[in-house]
Parts: sequence; structure tokens; C-alpha cells
Amino acid sequence: MNQKLFSKDFTLVVIGQIISLFGNATIRFALPLYLLNLTGSSALYGTVTACAFVPAILLSPIGGIVADRVNKRNIMVALDFFTAAVILGFTLLMGGGNLVLLLTVTLMLLYGIAGAYQPSVQASIPALVGQERFMEANSVINAVSSLASLVGPVLGGMLYSAYGLEPVLWVCMVCFVLSAVMEIFIRIPFQRQGSEGGILRTVRADFARSVHFIRKEKPVIGKALLAVCGINLFLSAMIVVALPYLVTEVLDLETAQANRLYGFAQGALAAGGLAGGIGAGLFAKKLAVRRVGNLIVACAVSVFPMGAALLLSSSAMATYMVLTLCCFAVMVFSTMFSVQMMSFIQKETPQNLIGKVIAVILTVSMCAQPLGNAMYGILFEVCEGTEYIPVFLSGAVSLAIALGAGKVFRRL
Repeated sequence: MNQKLFSKDFTLVVIGQIISLFGNATIRFALPLYLLNLTGSSALYGTVTACAFVPAILLSPIGGIVADRVNKRNIMVALDFFTAAVILGFTLLMGGGNLVLLLTVTLMLLYGIAGAYQPSVQASIPALVGQERFMEANSVINAVSSLASLVGPVLGGMLYSAYGLEPVLWVCMVCFVLSAVMEIFIRIPFQRQGSEGGILRTVRADFARSVHFIRKEKPVIGKALLAVCGINLFLSAMIVVALPYLVTEVLDLETAQANRLYGFAQGALAAGGLAGGIGAGLFAKKLAVRRVGNLIVACAVSVFPMGAALLLSSSAMATYMVLTLCCFAVMVFSTMFSVQMMSFIQKETPQNLIGKVIAVILTVSMCAQPLGNAMYGILFEVCEGTEYIPVFLSGAVSLAIALGAGKVFRRL
């Protein structure tokens, strides 16, 4: 076990993640925004983004099983090359045919790849750093993700506003190819596991073993996971749908300005994630996992000023600033929560189950997201002119879930 945090291999993982996640953040910013600019429909936007989550949910457990049975380096390399190929295919086909269908399929593929990819990254951490470094390593990975998400939408928004979608696509393709080449040189310790017979039988047995661990051996993880699902349904999904819709379609802003401001708002989300990741790393020894429920309460409370601004403010820029600052706060608290929970799971899970258990957790936590996206897409369209109603609803329900979840987390 490597006791040093920034070993050569962990450093290469981090650099590869910076490049890959920058491309990922940029493309997942530009394509939905392009759809929203074309249609102006929050319901269609919510439905398409909901559909995009389905492959991520289905492929995440498979990605976890594969991460424990195949060299994680090879998985990351193959998926980055495949992502570049998907973007190339979209670029070549976007000139003709049903563009909404093509966007939906492309986003489904991109989210599916991300769902299969993430378990390999998270499962590689215990193989590359010592247990006492888990919190710091997770903080670095989260900070890298947030940094890429900060720079990606901001630069992507500027490039998209000035030159359109196609240059953004080519930049993203280059990012994924560079990331794949970088990852070829990573060495991640790997021990081949025995199979249970055929592929389907092995997948079924691995999945059942992971679920049994979460439900029976560490049931508090399962209970905490249900609370996270509720937060994803009522809070995360609201922000995913509300931020682009409110900034580009509801606030009284010119189209080009609105697109740039949405890019900055996405950057503020990422900056919040970066601040939360750094904070979790700096205060790793002082943060108690039993108190993580307080972080979710803080996330829920941060939603109420957004609704108040929509209800009371007559200034588009003032409302935009409140929305952006509140989203920043939500990301700070949610990232600190995620880092603590992931470190706890990595410490408590056996090495031969880590990829599968993380994949099951990511899968279950994501299940609520598509439903929430579709629900809020419809709600914002129904509540046209009174968009503060879905926002207040989100805050109230999320706060109730967070207060109840605090009792669960105190048992950790």
C-alpha cells in the first residue's frame, strides 16, 4: 500500500481527471443549453436530461463490477477514447435528421459512460493511497472535479456564445483523447478475482453480494442512502432544471448575455464544489461523520433565498446574483458531505467489494434524479410566472428530509 498521497500513479490519475472532467463538464453544459436555446421548453429540457440519466443508472453497477474484475486503468482509457468517438459522431450527424433525438441519444451515451467510469476512479483510491489518506485523496478528486466543472462551463459558455456549438465539440474531443493517452501510463495494482461461472451469473452474484453488504453488514449506509435519494429528488434535480431555465428563459436578459451568465453560474456551482472539497481536506481530522446531517440541513436552507428573490426582486441581475450565490452555498455543503461519506464507505468496505459497493451506492442515489428532472421540468412550465413556488417546495421538502436524516447519520 502506497503511504504517500501524491505518488506518480495517483498524480497521473489526478491530471487525467482534470483533462477528462474539463471535457465532460463542457460538453454536458453545452448540449443541454443548445437544446434549451432551440426549444425554450423547460418540460422538454427536463425530460431529455431525465432520459440522459437512465443509462448512467443502468451502467453504474456494471461499471463497479467491471472495476473489481478488470484493470481500472484500462477501463478509464477505453471509456475516454469511446467518449471522444461519441462526440465525433454527434458532430458529423448534427447537420441533418431529428436534432432533439440525436441530442437525447448523445446525452444518454455520455451519461452512461460517466456512470460506468466513476466507480473505477473511486475504487482506484484505496489501491493507490493508504487508509489514513482516504479523506485527503477524496478531497483532491472532488476538488479536481469541481475545478474542471468551474473552468469548463465558463470557457464553454464564452466559446459557445461567440462561435456556436461546433468549436466546443472539437475542444471536448481533444480533451478526452489527451486524457486517454495520459491514463495509459498509470499503474494501478490489480488482482484478478475468480468468476461465478458465466457472465450473467457472475454479474448477478457480485451485485447480490454488494447489496447484502449494504443492507445486512452496514445497514446504516443503506438508510443514509435513502435520505440522499430524497435530497437528489427534491433539491439536486430542482437546481439542475431551474438554473438554466431561470437564467436563460425567465430572467429578462438578452440571449447571448443569458448564455454567458449561465456559464458563470455553472462555474459558481463548481467553485462551491472546489471550496467544499478543499475545506473537507483541510479539516479532515476535525470533521465528524456523525454530524454530516448538518451539512444537508445547510443545503436545504440555502434554497429559500432563491425563492424569495424570484418572488420579491424586480431586478434580473439581482435575482441572478442571489440564485448564483445560493447555488454556490449548496455546492460547498453538499461536497463536504460527499467527501465525508465516500471516505467512510471506502474505510468500511473490503477491497474486493469496493468498486461494486460504490457503484450500487451511486446507482441508487442517481435513481431519483431522472424523476426529479422530469418533475421539475413540468412544474416550472405549469408555474410560469410563479417560478418561486417549485423553489420553495424544494426547500421545504428537502429541509424535512435533512432533519430526519440527521438521526440516521448520528449513528455512523
